[in-house]
Parts: sequence; C-alpha cells; structure tokens
Amino acid sequence: MSWIKVISYAESSGKLRKLYDRVKGPDDNVDNIMMAHSLRPHSMEGHMAIYKNLLHHNGNSLPKYFLEMLGTWVSMLNQCDYCVEHHFAGMKRLMDDDTKADTIFTALKFNDLANDIFTPADRAALSYARTLTLQPSALTEKSIQPLRDAGYDDGEILEINQVSAYFAYANRTVLGLGVNSDGDVLGLSPNNSDNPDDWSHG
Repeated sequence: MSWIKVISYAESSGKLRKLYDRVKGPDDNVDNIMMAHSLRPHSMEGHMAIYKNLLHHNGNSLPKYFLEMLGTWVSMLNQCDYCVEHHFAGMKRLMDDDTKADTIFTALKFNDLANDIFTPADRAALSYARTLTLQPSALTEKSIQPLRDAGYDDGEILEINQVSAYFAYANRTVLGLGVNSDGDVLGLSPNNSDNPDDWSHG
C-alpha cells in the first residue's frame, strides 16, 4: 500500500475517521493515496480540498473527462502508473465511450498528439501540459498564445495549468511514498460538483 505506515479505515478514529468518512467510496473504501496521509490528517484535508476544487467543481468550464485526460497524460509523463490507472478509469467512466477512451489512451501512451482523435484544442492543451511537466522553466508568456489561438479563454487556461500542476504534486506523493493500487476501487471520483465540501467517491 505504501512504504510508510498507514492507518486503515477500521483502525481510524477522531479527525482521521471524520476525513475518511468524507472521502470514502463503497464499502468504506478509501483510496491508498489518501491513506498515505493518515499520519498527518491535515495534509489529507489540504490534498482533498485542492483535488475537489480543481477537478470536480461546478465553477470549471472545461469538461471533467477532459481534465481527467490531462491528469492521465501528466501522470504518464511522470511515469506514475497509480495515477494513470485511477484517472484513465475515471476519464473512461465519464466519457461513456470505451472505444474513444482506449484510442486516446493509446495515443497518449505513444506520445502521438498528432492522432486524429485529438482536436486542435486538445493538442494545444496537451502540449502545454507536457512542457509544464517536463520543462517548466522553458515556458514564457508566448507559451500561452497557442492555447488562446485554440479557443481557450484565460479562465480555461488557468484550469489547464492548475490541473497539470496538481498532478505533478499527486504523482510525486505516490512515487515518493511507494503508494500502489492494491485494494483500491479504480475510476471513482467526487460526483457532487455543486458542493465543494462533498468529497465522497462514487
């Protein structure tokens, strides 16, 4: 599950149990990435708050499946199999089109952004996310222009930036602590986008 000690749902109490109850899915399942925070519940609280607000908030204008695609891409670039598994499963569920989702996955896996499955706007976002992930210091003000040219407004550019940046954090949490997906239920996510305080996974 992790290279460091974690406290299971059954063993939890106090603030940790309250947080687990907020983030859990079916059968009291808590994702291992969240349990990795169990020795410092306040860091789990911060992690979930940013995750929910960046990917599953009704203030976003970009589709959830698209944000999950960005997360899958960044996780591939960082070689974080855990996040790839989770967020590709989430993207696939949200798209409700397995063939298209699998084609996207294969194109991302082989770094084939020219694939016809992607729109010009998709390519601009994926290219920006790749540079932000692998060569962040190479970005300049001019790096934003292809996103504007592709039709994104500045609020949507902020969404692309923040989701890509979040996954750098999540990937390093997982890779740095040896978190694996044993026992996790893949593809679940907070579904109540109208309430930023509802973190339950379903």
